Amino acid sequence: MTEDEYRQLALSLPEAAESSHMRHPDFRVRGKIFATLSPNQSRGVVLLTREQQEILTTSEPKIFAPVPGGWGQRGSTIIDLECADETTVRSALVMAWRNKAPKSLNLP
Repeated sequence: MTEDEYRQLALSLPEAAESSHMRHPDFRVRGKIFATLSPNQSRGVVLLTREQQEILTTSEPKIFAPVPGGWGQRGSTIIDLECADETTVRSALVMAWRNKAPKSLNLP
């Protein structure tokens, strides 16, 4: 998975928009960040619940890892894009999007 492919997947979600947070791209739904991208590091970050993070890091430890420190303890999860495929990344992005999107928004 490339950074551009990650960006395209994130932006394919309803009302997703790219912005910037701490000098790197982020992806928002109605102003709420659901994912970020670390350019030149081949990794993304999705904002999950602790339960979602536990499921992904346990089932795919080569792809997913908690962000170090407090952010990771709150569910922020690294995706190693070099190890990930489109289906896995899309699933994680959809989870993160659903966590932040208003309930009135539905995926197509």
